[in-house]
Amino acid sequence: MTGLQYMSGFGNEHASEDPRCPGALPEGQNNPQVCPYGLYAEQLSGSAFTCPRPTNKRSWLYRILPSVCHKPFKPLEEGHLTHDWDEIQPDPNQLRWKPFEIPKAPQKKMDFVSGLHTLCGAGEPRGRNGIAVHIFVCNSSMIDRCLYNSDGDFLIVPQQGKLLITTEFGKMLVEPNEICVIQQGMRFSVEVFGETRGYILEVYGAHFELPDLGPIGANGLANPRDFLVPVAWYEDRQVPGGYTVISKYQGKLFAAQQDYSPYNVVAWHGNYTPYKYHLEKFMVINAVAFDHADPSIFTVLTAKTTRAGVALADFVIFPPRWGVANNTFRPPYYHRNCMSEFMGLIKGHYEAKEEGFQPGGGSLHSMMTPHGPDADCFEKASKAKLEPERVADGTMAFMFESSLSLAVTKWGLQTSNRLDKNYYKCWEPLKSHFNPKCK
Repeated sequence: MTGLQYMSGFGNEHASEDPRCPGALPEGQNNPQVCPYGLYAEQLSGSAFTCPRPTNKRSWLYRILPSVCHKPFKPLEEGHLTHDWDEIQPDPNQLRWKPFEIPKAPQKKMDFVSGLHTLCGAGEPRGRNGIAVHIFVCNSSMIDRCLYNSDGDFLIVPQQGKLLITTEFGKMLVEPNEICVIQQGMRFSVEVFGETRGYILEVYGAHFELPDLGPIGANGLANPRDFLVPVAWYEDRQVPGGYTVISKYQGKLFAAQQDYSPYNVVAWHGNYTPYKYHLEKFMVINAVAFDHADPSIFTVLTAKTTRAGVALADFVIFPPRWGVANNTFRPPYYHRNCMSEFMGLIKGHYEAKEEGFQPGGGSLHSMMTPHGPDADCFEKASKAKLEPERVADGTMAFMFESSLSLAVTKWGLQTSNRLDKNYYKCWEPLKSHFNPKCK
């Protein structure tokens, strides 16, 4: 686990070979008649062949056996994983969840796949347009089984416990305050080291990109060089008892058996890879005179729609920073939004609601549902002496924002039993300060 190596750069053309097999990458071509070391060449396409070069995504994998060598897929019980957005009536209220419970290992062993719980979402994978927000809770590692997502990309945000993720491209260690993206079709397994919890943003039909910087210029926000890609690593391991390959396909799970490890890629090259990023490396930009920059200034990654400036989903963070704005109500403003906002908390206390919004929990403010600071926050911030101050030290909150109107699942509203039914009360103490005689 220690000493893992990475290559840097977002969306770069990378090339890697396991040092145990030097020269495993073919010279000068992708698909020679006979590959070095007797390997098979296999292309993994993340975009249509004819996409423009800036959006064309593919990698070539050189493996001991091609991934086609498996028994037929059969349906697998998907538990609380779903894309049925009509199983329960929609709820436009402000919603907040207490920290999601992690089962205890002696009573119920649960790995990453069996611990996937869909909280909300919209759209559907067959039409290649939509998103889902999942919570994962687990207490055991994936043993002789892997998952790949035929529907879209997973952006994984661990909140408690680190994840050792083995992929066809190599291994990544992802800890709280880091994120990783496993793109469509990539096989991976998750090893955990105790009770583990986190959040997933799944997008159908688009890949995550760095946001355009506009007048910010060439540098800022999440810098491309800080994204890390694993290096090639393989195992030539037979699994006589059967290795299970799980496909998430059209919102359901299917399992196929094979007798070897899928992590048999000796070398690879391309620009379609898994990657990780440490949130502390985000270069924060903020207002330095008065008022607020909109929270879009904290966007780490975006999955675009065909409408300019409108995201299928944005991943936004609220990192430690300085607050210096003069004559300004510094916490987040009261808001009604044409976007849907799901928020989670990795650690610390979110500035607009220091009580009730806890690490491992979440909140959803749906399309055009009002939200903003609670009464206590408003009173304190309205009377505070405005001096330069540190904001959100020791804290990392984030937001999954989408242009889609999100439906909450039955698990989210009922079965999880984590919904805070008193959330609305945090705004009840707000009172009128209006005085027509005093400007």
